[in-house]
Amino acid sequence: MPTGSDDQGRPPVSALTPREREVLYALGCGLQDAQIADELAVPEQEVAGHLGRILEKLGLRDRTAAIVHAFDCGLVVPGEGPRRQAVSAVAGITTSRQGGPVSEPRLRISVLGPLRAFLDGRPVDLGPLRQQAVLAALALSPHRSVSMQALLDGVWGMESPDGNGVPVYVYRLRKGLRLGERSDSVIRHDRHGYGLVRGVVEVDVACMEALVTAARTAEQGGDLSEAVRLCSRASELFRGEPLAGLPGPLAESERLRLVERRVTLVQRTADWQLRLGRVAEAIAGLSALAREQPLNEPVAALLMHALGRGGRQADALAVFDRTARRLAADLGVAPGEPLRRARLRILRGDDLGHGRAGAA
Repeated sequence: MPTGSDDQGRPPVSALTPREREVLYALGCGLQDAQIADELAVPEQEVAGHLGRILEKLGLRDRTAAIVHAFDCGLVVPGEGPRRQAVSAVAGITTSRQGGPVSEPRLRISVLGPLRAFLDGRPVDLGPLRQQAVLAALALSPHRSVSMQALLDGVWGMESPDGNGVPVYVYRLRKGLRLGERSDSVIRHDRHGYGLVRGVVEVDVACMEALVTAARTAEQGGDLSEAVRLCSRASELFRGEPLAGLPGPLAESERLRLVERRVTLVQRTADWQLRLGRVAEAIAGLSALAREQPLNEPVAALLMHALGRGGRQADALAVFDRTARRLAADLGVAPGEPLRRARLRILRGDDLGHGRAGAA
């Protein structure tokens, strides 16, 4: 685990006590004080006390800075899993039954692209697509059990699986996702259904949402540059179409939701960049998104606004014309009010060198 000072000369994470490192890790994972208290089995006021000491020792100004520091120092790594098996292991070592220090494996699951899993850093063969869809359903509900019926509905929909499809797939997944030499699997079973063992698995969606939460807090604190950095890192966790190729109603609905989530992140980042005067960066991000989403009128309108801010009125009008043609050819509709209003602003010169993008 990284223990050196960061690039701002702050004291290393090793200056913290083991419990303080646990709290800092949990903060970086997006947990609130009550959740951290539950995870560590300590009173909530004790968590607040640890946070105060963390800020003092590391020279950090507030909770948001602590979350960011957890990522910057490598304690929490977006998309690459926690440094240890669970929050309680972030102190740097865990204890074996004999009392000696041992390193613990961990499982990382990525759904922001084709489904992938890495157990202790090694890729795992997840089997056929339906079996992968079962694991994806569990990964998308990491803090609760998923019932047999919910898995049937989410993975098969109206198609009834032959035989005991769910138990067979879960059995195979449990067998392939055992923790090292131990017999324990990361998939548990209780009276409510199947679920992932808490504290053992990291899903990239949770990392993404933690970064978004930190970005929102930074914006509220007036630090737009930090908000842009964090939101950009959240967007970078996407590796293509989420849950690509997985069958079933759940994968389809989550795929649509996560695609829309990424669109919103890019829009929000561009809005903040424009407010900071970083017009070229906003144009670059929105142009790439517009190529991926040629029928998305809000994206096209925001790109037109950014191009207008950059003095590129002709390019902005070309975006309108291109989008209008695609809407007519693919959907048989004319541009909506937001896109028409964006065109009118460009023609009037309203966006030249001033103003700000609308909220994403």
